[in-house]
Amino acid sequence: VQLQASGGGLVQAGGSLRLSCAASGATFSRYATGWFRQALGKEREFVAAVDWSGRNTNYADSVKGRFTISRDNAKNTVYLQMNSLKPEDTAIYYCAADYRPLYGYVTNENGYSYWGQGTQVTVSS
Repeated sequence: VQLQASGGGLVQAGGSLRLSCAASGATFSRYATGWFRQALGKEREFVAAVDWSGRNTNYADSVKGRFTISRDNAKNTVYLQMNSLKPEDTAIYYCAADYRPLYGYVTNENGYSYWGQGTQVTVSS
């Protein structure tokens, strides 16, 4: 599976962005998918995850109520809608996928086999 993340950019605090993760090379509808982020000088951290069906999701406490993960399996794409952005959301955002036709979402980065290249999100105060 090849993953291509896009949609990052510069936005003011309180603004919104929608990240996309386009997949190719496999039947994406059987892959659990997640978003992670890594701020400068910090370790990569979990942001959000969704199972293959799109019905089950999980979020980091820091983004609950502000971010929404969703997917369109017909388009082989997973989205991360980010609202009420804060300067502390500034990071490189990565999408990841793992073949999980029977299980739910995955929140641990070690549970993912495939990673996209990352897209920069910068939130100014």
